[in-house]
Amino acid sequence: MFTGLIEEVGEVKEIRKGGKGALLSIKCSKVLKGTRIGDSIAVNGVCLTVVEMEKDYLSFFVSNETLQRSNLGELRSRTPVNLERALKVGDRLGGHIVQGHVDTTTKITGIKREGESFIFTFKLPREYSHLLIEKGSVAVDGISLTVARLGSEEFSVAVIPHTYENTNLRWKKTGDRVNLEFDLIGKYVERMLKGAPGRDTRGITPQLLL
Repeated sequence: MFTGLIEEVGEVKEIRKGGKGALLSIKCSKVLKGTRIGDSIAVNGVCLTVVEMEKDYLSFFVSNETLQRSNLGELRSRTPVNLERALKVGDRLGGHIVQGHVDTTTKITGIKREGESFIFTFKLPREYSHLLIEKGSVAVDGISLTVARLGSEEFSVAVIPHTYENTNLRWKKTGDRVNLEFDLIGKYVERMLKGAPGRDTRGITPQLLL
């Protein structure tokens, strides 16, 4: 479990692809502290397991499924990536609940400076549009962000200077692909309303859940 508050921007050291997946090595320093083999680290919002450790980098095995369904398959040497260690029991939940299970990817359609902040606009995947609400939370490359504007084909987030300077957003450009994870609570509510196959959900209504 993660919060979407990025602890460090690492740099891809190497990604070695094979038939069963890839070994991804990332240069880092802060997230090395207290980390052991088998621990979980969110890399661009994707929960990965540490399989190797050295004094200045971590390595992860990435399955073909993850390579195909996230932007990790596009990583190259020296690419900056967002890193976050798993949440400890008792830590402050400063962002929102992020599982590290990416739902889909999308492309940046616009980046605009607004005062000291930035407005990032993304294409809205139609099949997931019902999981976004204005002022709701969304994880973009693992960053906990608030939906500022929501349209029929796009959505925007406002990025404050601290977030811009301390995440991989500072290197992003229009057309780049990012990972999206939608709010966990919204996904469970949707499942309850739809119901499991064979389950009678006629008594569950939006009014009941209010």
